[in-house]
Amino acid sequence: MFAKNFLHGKVALVTGASRGIGRGIALALAEAGADIAVHYARKGNKARDVVKEIEAMGRRVIVVKANFAEKEKIDAMLDEIEKAFGGVDIFVANAASGGFRSMLETSDKHWDWAMDVNARSILHIAQRVAPHMHGRGWGRIVTVTSLGAVRVVPNYGAVGLSKSVVESLTRYLAAELAPKGIIVNAISPGLVNTDALANMNMDISSALEQVRQRNPTRRLVTPQDIGRVATFLCSAAAEMIVGQTIYVDGGFNILTEYFPELENTLQTEEDS
Repeated sequence: MFAKNFLHGKVALVTGASRGIGRGIALALAEAGADIAVHYARKGNKARDVVKEIEAMGRRVIVVKANFAEKEKIDAMLDEIEKAFGGVDIFVANAASGGFRSMLETSDKHWDWAMDVNARSILHIAQRVAPHMHGRGWGRIVTVTSLGAVRVVPNYGAVGLSKSVVESLTRYLAAELAPKGIIVNAISPGLVNTDALANMNMDISSALEQVRQRNPTRRLVTPQDIGRVATFLCSAAAEMIVGQTIYVDGGFNILTEYFPELENTLQTEEDS
């Protein structure tokens, strides 16, 4: 579908790239020819493992650390990337954080943290990298959101709200930046078995199996699935996809099976 190394000469910043979805996206972009800035917040050893994988492909790669709740740390990270590569052509906003608790238990601190790290940081980085992209007449911004942006997920309130902001921000940036040659879209992955699930108050194995069985494809989404779609969104084939949220979940989001009581009602009506 794509020419080999079609992203050669492009520099991609992938946030939260030390593991899971971020790692999958960073490796996919590197396979397509891009040089990579691997961002992490806490998992330094895992980030350096990703660097080794990308180096083995013959790409230029650096590892950068930043706490996205602090704009000064974001600016210092971008200074480092610009010093190494000259600028950023592809920005993948994957990093996310936030506590899992009910809305009534959500404090101002929890709210501000989720909004700053998951949403405001994207705006800060976009404002910084957009002039370089505009100067080259080409740029791609891909945000990573979640189904919790549009549906209620238990104990996901502050994070889900921040993801709603990410989807709206994606549309506003897309409208402003498309005339400058910068294409902006969002990816909404299905449930991926990553380390982040360990922080959720639920039976992980049971939840994963439930999603797997209800999914029309009968499997979970993988980081590689997300990486392939992110790479596609950076290709010429996707240049007329602008400001969209692309669901990559095997069809899980289209089902009425979110509501077991509705399923029971429909079954009863059919049987009567």
